[in-house]
Amino acid sequence: MLTKKRSLSSDRCFSPEPVQRQIARQFFDSISTLPLVCPHGHVEPALLANPAARFGSPTELLIIPDHYIFRMLYSRGIPLEALGIPTKDGTPIETNHRKIWQLFADHFYLFRGTPSGLWLKDELINVFGVDEPLNSRNAGNIYDYLEKQLALPEFSPRALFKRFNIEVLCTTDAASDNLEHHQSLHQEHFTQIRPTFRPDAVVNLDVPGWRENLAQLERAVSREISTYAAFIQALEERRAFFKKMGATATDHSAATPYTARLSEQEAEAIFARALNKKLNPSDAGQFTGHMFMEMARMSVEDGLVMQMHCGIIRNHNPAIFERFGSDKGADIPLQIEWTQNLRPLLSAYGNNKDFHLILFGLDESTYSRELAPLAGHYPAVLLGPPWWFHDSVNGMERYFNQVMETAGLYNTAGFNDDTRAFVSIPARHAVWRRVACNWLAGLVVRGLIEEEEGYDMAVAVAYDLAKDAYKLGARG
Repeated sequence: MLTKKRSLSSDRCFSPEPVQRQIARQFFDSISTLPLVCPHGHVEPALLANPAARFGSPTELLIIPDHYIFRMLYSRGIPLEALGIPTKDGTPIETNHRKIWQLFADHFYLFRGTPSGLWLKDELINVFGVDEPLNSRNAGNIYDYLEKQLALPEFSPRALFKRFNIEVLCTTDAASDNLEHHQSLHQEHFTQIRPTFRPDAVVNLDVPGWRENLAQLERAVSREISTYAAFIQALEERRAFFKKMGATATDHSAATPYTARLSEQEAEAIFARALNKKLNPSDAGQFTGHMFMEMARMSVEDGLVMQMHCGIIRNHNPAIFERFGSDKGADIPLQIEWTQNLRPLLSAYGNNKDFHLILFGLDESTYSRELAPLAGHYPAVLLGPPWWFHDSVNGMERYFNQVMETAGLYNTAGFNDDTRAFVSIPARHAVWRRVACNWLAGLVVRGLIEEEEGYDMAVAVAYDLAKDAYKLGARG
């Protein structure tokens, strides 16, 4: 089956203009072998903690964990049950992975021209050596081939981690997580996998199951949390534990970046109402805004880099959430405002040399109007890369064009792949590096930078900025 050699265009993501394309090639060739730095993502640490771990079937690897894929299929009328996505109530779903793969192949054309389509082609060709375009006719043969490859030792998670040249990979972990997999990795002196402290499940009082999430935090600190003061103490203890296990960053998500400090009495009163399930309509938003301030205060004290991901309405489709839960492709971007909302936090901590804040947004209209000027002024602020719906060729181009003139390259945080799909990591980084090199080549062609400067900037955007932003150590 796999006899005809097939490859992706070596000029993908580059300009058709010959001079710019040639310079982009040169820049990319100079940085293409640099190690991958993955400071934010959602790969399960269990994959790498167990030397004997395997990815399972091709369907388990490429379809079931990737909401980029099944959100597209669902939009074309394909039920999530048919894709093997587990239901909350345990009602039947398709369990025949070969049948799910066939359904995916039947609709693979839907991903033409999308970043998911580009990543998937890269994975199939460059990771697994699939030399035929996936379609309805060859789906079974390709499934058999992938199944055989995945059974080989060289396609284990650890083997691919080494093959992908990943220097460091950070996971995203709940505040109550015992980090058992990270502890296991540490015992092997495998310190390239680092946790990230994400307290959303207990900080955002309106998340489903908040009381159960708080109970998990209580178990993690081995005591009852019946007051706001005890809650803050528990979070500080957990941050210290995460830092001991190698964490360098925290991660926080909310619909808006609203920040405002409450008095101790106000915070205690809201927390008490949450415990008694008597929240007022404005309580959750006020408490989240206050906790952003507290997390910034803690970051000044313990040195953990603070990330804010804002501008998304989670679980927009209630029917999907009720049946399948979170992270099922039903999260939709939201128009938001940063300048006024962040002012209380930045007034308190934005000038502090011990505070480091990385901002991520999905409202692109704020890039040049708010985010780039904030990053271009406050010493504490860096701007994260294009996120989620915008980690595409066009999204990255818009980001470079809207952000860099005001913020400057060195006030940005490099790239992170933000993925649950482990084998997509090199493909995602390749797109970023290619688009960045093409942008730099455009600056050279227009006489805005010297070619030698472009080589230095290519190394920065591909490698150095992310390591520096997340305090992951010096190169080499």
